[in-house]
Amino acid sequence: MSPRRLGALAICAAAALWGLDGVVLTPRLHNLPVLLVVFLLHAVPFVLMQPFLASTYSVLARLDRTQWGTLAAVALLGGVLGTLAIVRALFLVEFNGLSIVVLLQKLQPVFAIALAAILLRERPSRGFLAWAALALVGGYLMTFGWAFPDLARGTRAAAAAGMALLAAASFGTATVFSKKLLASLSFGDATFARYGLTTALTATLLLVTGIGYPFASVTSANWLTIAIIAVTTGSGAILLYYFGLQRVPARVAAVCELCLPLSAVTFDFLINGSILSPVQIGGALLMIGSIMRVSTLGERSSP
Repeated sequence: MSPRRLGALAICAAAALWGLDGVVLTPRLHNLPVLLVVFLLHAVPFVLMQPFLASTYSVLARLDRTQWGTLAAVALLGGVLGTLAIVRALFLVEFNGLSIVVLLQKLQPVFAIALAAILLRERPSRGFLAWAALALVGGYLMTFGWAFPDLARGTRAAAAAGMALLAAASFGTATVFSKKLLASLSFGDATFARYGLTTALTATLLLVTGIGYPFASVTSANWLTIAIIAVTTGSGAILLYYFGLQRVPARVAAVCELCLPLSAVTFDFLINGSILSPVQIGGALLMIGSIMRVSTLGERSSP
């Protein structure tokens, strides 16, 4: 298997794990403050990484200001802001009617492709843009069929839509900065650094906002869920993602991440019994085919 296809497969696997997280795991933490959830989902994996990636500290000591700035952008946008926004969006709709949140997060490739063209000088070819557009169309059909999204469900739905848009912009921008970061760090070191800096930022925010550290409100079931996330859909998925990101352009990674809504729908069927309509199945197939095709086009575009 070529490095490009292997990288695209790794990113799709990471996105699938994130879909599992959204349907099965994160909903079990709804009793906790959103900022505390984001802190714990980064702090616990960071602690578990210490025996394996402690050598990263010496690597980080050699980074220059520009590299630290890139790392800070990844942690702030992808670790703090993006995660806060998407968890808040899910909590606002109480994990019912997630279609609006899922659809709006699919705008992530738009932000990633636009920023990659500016910062990384990755000029997408017409073929890439065509297949990327088809992937978005497939994702829309998979989520809504032929219907239009219903945004008139009250202020909570509108707020959730705004949070989902913020998450899409944050994750899309973090994808591009992550690509720049991987020019300086291995995918293991980048994961360690991202989780460490995000832990520090969210710990500070907990103090500044007055929330503090209400660990007494974390139940044993919450801790078990957090531990599972830490080694699978959390740091495990990020490791896979960075492994893949080293092998594909940022714009390809952004489109491969459309496997997230596909996996979410699949797990929703397996766990909750939700059944896709024929139109939604057609949209899923269109999205998968477009993702597979777009993963082979990046090398043809001009730097």
